[in-house]
Amino acid sequence: MPTHFTALDSAVLIGYFVVTLAAGFLIGRGHRSVEGYTAAGRSLPGWLTGLSILGTYVSSISFLGVPGKAFATNWNAYVFSLAIPLATWIAVRWFLPFYRTGGHISAYQHLEERFGPWARVYASTCYLLTQLARMGTVMYLMALPLSVLLGWDIRWIILVTGISVTLYTYVGGLVAVIWTDAIQTVILIIGALVCAILMVTLLPGGWGELMQVAGAHDKWSLGSFAPDLGQSTFWVVLVYGLVINLQNFGIDQNYVQRYLAAKSDREARKSLWLGGLLYVPLSAIFFFIGTALFAYYAAHPDRLPAGTAPDAVFPWFIVSVLPPGVTGLLIAAIFAAAMSTVSTSLNSSATILMADVYRRFIAPQADDARALRMLHITTFVWGVLGTGVALAMIHAKSALDVWWNLAGIFGGGTLGLFLLGFAARRATRGAALAGVGVGVPLIVWLALSRKWTWLAESLRNPFHDNLTIVFGTAAVVLVGFGAVVLAGRGERPTANTQHPTST
Repeated sequence: MPTHFTALDSAVLIGYFVVTLAAGFLIGRGHRSVEGYTAAGRSLPGWLTGLSILGTYVSSISFLGVPGKAFATNWNAYVFSLAIPLATWIAVRWFLPFYRTGGHISAYQHLEERFGPWARVYASTCYLLTQLARMGTVMYLMALPLSVLLGWDIRWIILVTGISVTLYTYVGGLVAVIWTDAIQTVILIIGALVCAILMVTLLPGGWGELMQVAGAHDKWSLGSFAPDLGQSTFWVVLVYGLVINLQNFGIDQNYVQRYLAAKSDREARKSLWLGGLLYVPLSAIFFFIGTALFAYYAAHPDRLPAGTAPDAVFPWFIVSVLPPGVTGLLIAAIFAAAMSTVSTSLNSSATILMADVYRRFIAPQADDARALRMLHITTFVWGVLGTGVALAMIHAKSALDVWWNLAGIFGGGTLGLFLLGFAARRATRGAALAGVGVGVPLIVWLALSRKWTWLAESLRNPFHDNLTIVFGTAAVVLVGFGAVVLAGRGERPTANTQHPTST
């Protein structure tokens, strides 16, 4: 495919990598303690951690997939973003003070205090596997269109990305991750805004043509408002968005570490509001880009190769239409979205391995120096594994669906367990086991039953895929509550337990 990736574009892209790596090495090198590596010394301003939270939201999947979704359909998926303000308010009101008062660096230590060691091991294992899948998926999906459109070897794109992120995360810890997240988020926002403005000017009829074409094809629709649980209606996406964002804010180690990195409760609240609410207009820009792409190629159908997949339309536009320099900026933004996600996953996974595995089961008395050494080792190992997963996906593309299904299974069970402990003061380990024992098989059935050819059609999941984590989470909570009611007062929670509702 012909492109016009010029020397100026190369300079912009190389400049991005130089600035990112320099920032990662220089800013984070002074933090030589476990506290500095995992919580940035609890000293960062809210605007900085807020930009990092926003960067955590936006991966290369969002950067490429959202415009592709809007190009192919409409704004139905944007309803996900409309759930964020409510989820942010809940997080600011309850989740954030709970984690900052407890002070545990691991998001899952309190699960052991509530329900026993099995709950902490279960949640940590689910999280680690999900993050490994996330890193591999993000790097692969970032590298795939760039490889096809620019002619670069996909293996080298993945390797350069994986090595770069692993190096600055290894050296700088969370401080480096947060500062580079902020830089990458700014690049991403600038790139998206420049692209959105240029796309309108490139249309023969400008804004008027965009509105006319989009309106004629119902591209602004937020989806049906019918009470249909088998389709991606407005209500299905809204509930799905609320549950996913509660999962992000409530149990995701990536966010918990940012809560703790803020220098005060006030700054932590500011960071959460900033990061959460900024995603609402930013995601709207991505959807707008997808709609503008539809209008552009409706006016110039000969400029889009036949058979181009929706997710590849935006990358194709970047490398074939945008002027020199802007092409490099947008490709840098794609790298920024991927690297921000991967660096965040690397640091949070290393933190969980150190806190929930090494210091919990292997070396409980390990001093700061030994724990820091373990953080360095696990960062490197997880970087290698995540890059390896991305490379493996080149030859096993079906693994994508498997990994995402597993991520849904893990996430639903963990979120339900957290909410049960959060809301039910008298919930015991028996109630938690009952909830997980029912909820996880239900999630597995919801996620996989359509693929089981041996299962009768009437016994397969009739609901939309977005409801898998919703129903699974509800099952864990409701069954757990039911077990508490049936047991009466039952077994008392473990002594010296800090209960979330006390904050």
